[in-house]
This record gives sequence, C-alpha cells and structure tokens, in this order.
Amino acid sequence: MKPSEMSILPSDPGCYLYKDRFGKVIYIGKAKNLRKRVSSYFFNKNHDSKTRALIKNISDIDFIVTNSEVEAFLLENNLIKKYTPRYNINLKDSKSYPIIEITHDSFPRLVSSRSEKIKNEKDSRGVFGPFTSGKTRDYLLSTLNRAFKLRTCRKLPKRKCIRYDLGLCSAPCIGKISKEDYTESVEKARMVLRGKTSELLSKLKDLMKKYSDDEEYEKAIKLREEISSLKSLGERQNVERNKRYDEDIINFIIKSGKIYLLLFNSHHGILENKQSYEFNYSGDFLEEFLLMYYDENPIPKKVILPEEVSESFQNFLSSKKGSLVDMIVPQKGELKSLLELVKKNVEIQFFGNLERVKALQKILSLPSPPYVIECFDISHLSGTEVVASMVQFRNGQPDKSNYRKFKIRSFKGNDDFKAMNEVVKRRYSRLKREKEPMPDLVVIDGGTGQLNSSIKALEEINVKLQIISLAKKLEEVYIPGNSVPLRFDDKNKGLLLLRAIRDEAHRFVITFQRLRRSKRLFGKE
Repeated sequence: MKPSEMSILPSDPGCYLYKDRFGKVIYIGKAKNLRKRVSSYFFNKNHDSKTRALIKNISDIDFIVTNSEVEAFLLENNLIKKYTPRYNINLKDSKSYPIIEITHDSFPRLVSSRSEKIKNEKDSRGVFGPFTSGKTRDYLLSTLNRAFKLRTCRKLPKRKCIRYDLGLCSAPCIGKISKEDYTESVEKARMVLRGKTSELLSKLKDLMKKYSDDEEYEKAIKLREEISSLKSLGERQNVERNKRYDEDIINFIIKSGKIYLLLFNSHHGILENKQSYEFNYSGDFLEEFLLMYYDENPIPKKVILPEEVSESFQNFLSSKKGSLVDMIVPQKGELKSLLELVKKNVEIQFFGNLERVKALQKILSLPSPPYVIECFDISHLSGTEVVASMVQFRNGQPDKSNYRKFKIRSFKGNDDFKAMNEVVKRRYSRLKREKEPMPDLVVIDGGTGQLNSSIKALEEINVKLQIISLAKKLEEVYIPGNSVPLRFDDKNKGLLLLRAIRDEAHRFVITFQRLRRSKRLFGKE
C-alpha cells in the first residue's frame, strides 16, 4: 500500500515494512497499533534528519499482523535479520551463537552460553539452539527457571536456600523436593526447548483439573502458575521455533467467487516473509496454486495447509523436490496456531476495511454495501498533457489489477468537465459492451461541475450507477439531486475510506502525468 493509504491500516499489533520505489525494504518497525504508529511518521513534524530522509524515500508500506505485541517484537527481530534495512540499526553478527544447555549435575541446571558452530535444535549433550538473539535466549531461560523453579546456583548450598525462601526455587539440594519430582520439572523444560509447548500445556491442564477434582489444591495452584508462564512463552513460539527445515504456511478465504490467499515462509522455524494472492475460484484451486507457485519457488520440507490435497499431488511435489514433502493439515497445537495467525492476516489484509465500507453505505444511504468502488481524477500541466486515472477499491482495499490510465482524446486544452465526461463514458461503455460487472459506487474527484458531466456521460450510454463526487477543500460530498453537499465528521469511517480512495486516484494520475511529461521531454513519444 502507498503512504497515502495508511488510514486503512489495521489497529492490531504487528510489524510494518517501509519500501523504496524499487521495492527494497528500507525500514522495519513493530507497533502495538499499526495504524497509529505508521501515521505518526507522516503527521509528526519534529523528526530528526535521519527520519526525515527515511520518510522521503518511502514509496510503499507492507505489514504483518501478530496476535500480540510480544510476537511483534520477535517478528521485528527476525525480519531485520532477513532484510538488513538501511535505516535500521546495523547489528553485525558475532562469531558465536546463543544457546541453552542442560547440565549433567545430579540436579541439572539450565545455563546460557554461546557456541562457535550453529547446532540444530538439539544434540546428545542437551544443547538447544541457536536462538536469533541473546535476548530471546535469556527470556526463554528466565521463563523456564521461573515456571519450573529450577536451581540456578553453581554451588549446592548446605543448609539454606535464599531463592527457595523467595519462592523462586524448589531447592532440591537441601531436600525440599524429591529427585524424582525435580527430574520431572527438568523434563518439562526439555519439552519446551524441543518446541512442544502446546503438548505440555495440554498435559498440565488435564493434570491441574485432576488435582482440583481430588481437592489437592496446592498442587493445582502450582500447575496453574506453570501454565500461566508457558502461555506467555507460547506467544513467542508462534513466530520463532527452532527447526532444522523450512516450512510454508498457507491459508485463504473464499468469498464471492474469489480466493484471497496468504503464504508465509518460515526459514528454520523463523516466520519471515508474507506473500498475498487473489484469483478466481475453481474446484481445484489449491492444487493449481501450489503447482504454479512451486514451479518458480523453492519447495520446503513441510507445507502447512487448512485442507488436504490429493496423495498424487503430494507424491508429485516430493518427486519434484527429490525428497519427501510433508503436507500437513494440523488439528491442534503449535501448527494450528500458526495457521490461524495466517488466516487472521488474510481477514485483515483483504477484508479489514469492510467496517468502513458499511459505514460508507450508511452515510450515503445506499441500498447495499459498495464492495467495489471506482474513482476518477484528472491531471494536467498548465492546460497540456491532460490525463486521467481510475482506481478500484474492492472490499475497502486497493485492487491494483483493475487500475486504469486514460489519455484525453476528444479535445485539446484544459477542461476538467469535458475530460471527466470522456473517461467516464469510455470506461462504462466498454464494461457494458464486454458484459463485465459494474462497480457498486463511482466516485468523482471534484465538485458539482465534475459530477454533472459524469452523470451526463452515463445517461448518454444508458448506464445507471450510484455516483457521487468528493471536493478536496472542505471534504464535501455531492450527491445527484441534492443541491446542498453533505459534510461528515473527519473521523467518520465512511469518509476516511472515501478520502483514501480519492487520494490514491490523485497519486496514480499525478504519477502518470509526470511519466508522460518525462517521455515528451526526452522525445520518447
């Protein structure tokens, strides 16, 4: 999306990616509220020189929604490592990598260290990692020690344990817990380090219920505390899981004969990339999409899907890769949570502005929600190089595949009314001739003059459409048959959508007009 469209960003937590005109990621940030954070860049005038340079170079904005601010923090870390944006702080990799080890003491400890070689998930010595950062490792270490009250002292105390008195340690070394029970706590920590947090949570919940039913309330309370700690840890593991292989996670929504699909790439367990697709529905759309996508992209070891594909297709993909490809439809646990996170992004990216569409229906008193809106704008240079643009928004989001550019043909000189009449007539006479679906609403950039010339164009080709115009200065909405324009509160969601559409049409036509002028100057036309 363009900076002019930032008002349609969601208010959810997540990460935002700023890109330059070449599509290169130049800055990555996290936010508790994406819309509020991104808007602050463009409406706050008190920036330092580096931030002003960043804003000047922003041409496109992408985002990934997460379930919490904690997940956004970790995802930001992963994305920065992948893209190394020029405006983020450059943290060079050290020669060693953060890991966690389980010691071989009679009462084992979890200790942090660094390794010169990257190890994959686990080896025979009880080594887990590498982690994307020392901060991530230390957070995990602290959470596990607190949740399972593991000992952290290097030397065994003889009589008294201060951490036990503070409720931070089970103090096995002075006999406050049996070796069997302490070993069980270590094994719980080992399950988390292996990425089996969801499985462990399920077991602990069942056991807590059993203790509660048996009126063993102290044991039940202890498990409740463990569960609480592990839930916060699970937020992090949604976006970072130590794996030795790559995964693709795919989810989609089918609506009005179209497929809205997102594909997330996970490299060694680190969620790091998002790709979006929109195409017409067909009975075998999922296998058709996978076939085309993996014809041009690397095939991972695992593909996480919301529904099954045929065994023959799975065999084909495995043959193409040269090794087994697992195509998994998870029913619960960690992978199910990831699948739901991807679906949440589908809903927000493609349908997050439906609330605004319905608000627009209400303020304009339309018979049905305007799911497809087309907006026209005119641009010229001192009466020359007159051009027009049309942008289309579908479900409140830009549908760039349906943007159109127009060169004015019917006259020379500067006349916005005639130009608007021409492009409206050309657009809808063509849709009528080719029997293509018409939009639910047409928006004209301008006042009554532009609106009346557009209405006349529709009458001349015998096409009836809902049509309005939006004037720039006072953001007044003109409706056919009303002599007095409508004015709405600046925070009205319907008006915000109208302004975003109008601003995008203006950006698009200005870009086209400048391109035409450059070509003329250099003799390319």
